[in-house]
Parts: sequence; structure tokens; C-alpha cells
Amino acid sequence: MLICKSMAFWSVSRLLSSSIRHKNPKFSTAQSPAEKYYTHLQKCGDNIEKTLPAVRAKLDSSCVNVVLNKCSRTQSQLGLRFFIWAGLQSYYRHSSYMYSKACELFRINQNPRAIIDVIEAYRVEGSVVTVKTFNVVLNLCREAKLADEALWVLRKMAEFNIRADTIAYNTVIRLFCEKGDMDLAAGLMKEMGLIDLYPNMAIYITMSKGFCNVGRLDDACKLLKVMKGHGCSPNKVVYSVILDGVCRFGSLEKALELLAEMEKDGGDFSPNTVTYTSIIQSCCEKGELMEALEILDRMRASGCAPNRVTISVLTKGFCAQGRVEEVYKLIDKVVAGGNVSYAECYSSLVVSLVGNKNLQEAEKLFRWMLASAVKPDGLACSILIKALCLEGQFLDGFHLFDELDSVEGLGAIDSDIYSILLVGLSQKRHSVEAVKLAKLMVDRGIQLKTPSFDSIVEHLKESGDKEIVMYLSSNFFDRRQGDFK
Repeated sequence: MLICKSMAFWSVSRLLSSSIRHKNPKFSTAQSPAEKYYTHLQKCGDNIEKTLPAVRAKLDSSCVNVVLNKCSRTQSQLGLRFFIWAGLQSYYRHSSYMYSKACELFRINQNPRAIIDVIEAYRVEGSVVTVKTFNVVLNLCREAKLADEALWVLRKMAEFNIRADTIAYNTVIRLFCEKGDMDLAAGLMKEMGLIDLYPNMAIYITMSKGFCNVGRLDDACKLLKVMKGHGCSPNKVVYSVILDGVCRFGSLEKALELLAEMEKDGGDFSPNTVTYTSIIQSCCEKGELMEALEILDRMRASGCAPNRVTISVLTKGFCAQGRVEEVYKLIDKVVAGGNVSYAECYSSLVVSLVGNKNLQEAEKLFRWMLASAVKPDGLACSILIKALCLEGQFLDGFHLFDELDSVEGLGAIDSDIYSILLVGLSQKRHSVEAVKLAKLMVDRGIQLKTPSFDSIVEHLKESGDKEIVMYLSSNFFDRRQGDFK
């Protein structure tokens, strides 16, 4: 009977084992798409682009990433060619992350020769390449910020009987604009016209930014006329880019001319909140506060509402000239429009007052806000507490912090403020307050950031609270200098 049971058990086991094997016949031998592509690359010789389609495996960013990692060790050119081929497939497109990853793995920034070697390999092997092939290569140059190599690639296209398109020119022009070589960028733009290519809006925006960044504002403004001459109407982005440049480097008068031009064109070209705020900031920085108020009136008349940034710019400008009383009147006027609140405006004013060393007025306003249920934001709270600490008023800073901690609905106080306060309280030997603050840090999981860690721990040890000392010791990873100045 025992023998029969054993045989029956052996038969069932064999049956189950056999069934499992049949259900998973290729479990241990199946290759992933990345392995298939990599294996194929190892076997094929020249002109890999011709044979890669035969792999017929799923191509996605994960697959490409694995293949690149494998090739990056000893076969960088093979990996680059696979990357370029993958970018040409109709069902797959490289993300900006993948371009960044390719540049990192193949160290293209440090070894720009890799780009040249790939193009030369195409020529030697007689590979079939298209304008899209070159655009993928140019995108690698863009990611690696290789302007000269990108220009070389652009010139090489003719040797393959390929005509560069607008995308290719845009990539190279952008690189030289970022490099600050606006003469070469402008030459490339003119060159486009010689081969019946015309700059698109992306190129005009790139050129406008480039001219403004090097202070060539007249050239940037001339682009507006060139665009109109080519039947390409400047849009709001182009105007805003040039206005920003004029506000940074040019005259206020020129900025106002451009603003008037935008207002006159109307429609899609009408200035927006960012545009008006940029000019208001320029007026404030040049001390033209009445002009700034006039722009604010024009802004509101056009149906464009000021936002918190607009108010912050104005409060900073008026506080810099000590005209604080006028700011209060301005805030009443703006809040009446219904787009910003008293809490936002007064919080900006607190920050501006602190920035202009008017700590007494800032604290007075802040106290009034709390008493009037006008809640300051997290930035205003953090700035004021830090300012008190910088004046050596650590105890006042802590009491304000403690008071704010009990108010519901306030913005979060910056985590660095905890460390700043704890340093000061420890140095001034305010043990009760230091221990209370340290306990809050324990409860809230806030890491201590300070180069004075050892002295703080010694001070807390004297309080007898070993739990706090152990927590701070085990969680103190950041001893960077400069957290408290």
C-alpha cells in the first residue's frame, strides 16, 4: 500500500513538473529587445543602418538606454550610430532626456571628435543618410553646446547631396546665439535666403534673444522690420524678448516706444502682464517712479491686471526712495481692482522694507497684519525672523516664530530658519527656548543645518535632554558653510 502511494505521488509530481515546463518553454532563454539589438550590433559589420530594421524588436527609450549603456564602455561609435538610427524611426522619437543621456554616456562634450567620426564613417561606408539623420546629429551638438562642430556638420550636408532645412539652420543659429557670436548667426540667417529658405518664428525669437543678450539692441529692433518685410508678423513673444533686452540694457524711451507699438497693433500683439511689469521694473530701477505709475494705469486701462510680481516691483522701487506712505495708497488702489489681496501686497511690502533696512517699519506692519487677521505669507515670515536674527535679536525672533506657529493658515516658514534660530539661541544661552525649538525640529523631522553643530549639541547636553541630542546627531548630514551669515 505504501509503495502504491509513493508511485502515485511520483507520477503526480512528474506530471506537474512536465506541465510547468510546457507552459514556460522559453522562460530562461528569451532575450529582451535591448539584448536583441545589442547582439545584432556585435555581429554586423559596416553599414549597420541597413540591417538594424531586421531585428524587429520593440524600440523605446528604455531599450535605447540599455543599448547605449552597453556600448558606452568600449564601442562608443557603434552606440552613437544606433542612437542616430533609432531617432529616425517613425514610431519612436528621442526625448530631450535621451539626448542628454547620450551626450553623458559618450562624453561628447569632452570628446566632440565622436561627432566627426560618425559623419566620416557614413561617408566612407557610403551609408544612406537623409536630412533627418543630420538633424539628429545636430541635436546632439545642441545638447553638448558644440557650436563649431554643429557648423561643420551643416557644411558637410552638401557632400552627401543633402540640402539643409530650416530646422538644421535653426539649431546651428541657436548655438551661435548662445555662444554670443551674433555676426556668424546673422550670416547664417542671410545664407538661408540664398537657398530659398526663410527664417521661421523660432529663428527670429532666437536671434532677438541673442542680440539682446550681447546688448545689440538696435539690431534686435531691426529684426522687427525684417520680419514684416518677409511677411512674418512679430508675435507677442518677439516683442517681449526685445522689450526685456531694452529694459535691461537700453533706454527707457525705447522701451516705451516698443510698448506703444504693441498697444497700437493690438489683438494677439497686445502687451500682457509680464510685458507691463518688465517696463515698470525698468522705470523703478531708473528711479522713474511717476513713469512707473503711469505704466500701471495704462496696464489697467488695457484690461491687463497687475499681479503680485508687479506689486513687489513697485513696493521695492518706492521703498528704495523712502516713499513708504505712497506705497500704502498704491496698495489700496490696486487691491480695489480685485486681482491681488491685501495679504499679498502687505507681505511684499514687509519683504521690501526688510530689504531696505527698515526693520522697525517692517515689524510694525507685520504686527498690524497679525492683529488685523491679514495673514502674511511664508516668505514675509521667514524674511522678518531672519532679519531679527541678523540683528542679534534671537529671542525676539523665536517669540515671533512661536507666535506664528500657533496661527492657522500661514504659509510655511523656511526650514533654514529653524537652524538659524537654534544657533543663535544656543550661543546666547537661551536654554529653555533652544530645547523647545529642538523638540519641534524632532517632531517635524527638520534637519539641522549649521557649521556650529558641535557647540549646539554641547549646549543641549547641558539641558539634559538626551533624546534631542541623539536625534540631531544622527540626522546632521549637512555642515555646509554659509547657511547662517
